[in-house]
Amino acid sequence: MKKLLIIALMLVSGISMAFAQAEIKFDKVTVNFGTFSENNPVQHATFTFTNVGNQPLLINQVVASCGCTVPKYDKRPIAPGQKGSIQVTYNGKNKLPSHFKKAITVYSNGKVEMTRLYIEGDMTGK
Repeated sequence: MKKLLIIALMLVSGISMAFAQAEIKFDKVTVNFGTFSENNPVQHATFTFTNVGNQPLLINQVVASCGCTVPKYDKRPIAPGQKGSIQVTYNGKNKLPSHFKKAITVYSNGKVEMTRLYIEGDMTGK
């Protein structure tokens, strides 16, 4: 009887641990800079997110699709219910005036381990 009770408790705690997880939810996944001049090629965006899970959220890595896009993020754990942000700087200097769309990939310990964010816009000539 005692063994059965211990096995049942271990099973219940194992199941509840499997459902305990961090979960990242972004306010938006795309920022459109609109049209801006080559005279002002540096643009900034902030992507805000909330940990809607029930475990601390860790951002493991944030990778931009090219060197003209630089992400910055806080490496501290985000508690359940708390907000965090990822700042992205785009530098279009020495790029031909054109439309662009860049991807920023976020890797975390969340329920969905990879999320893709986007910045886009149109840079015009001088």
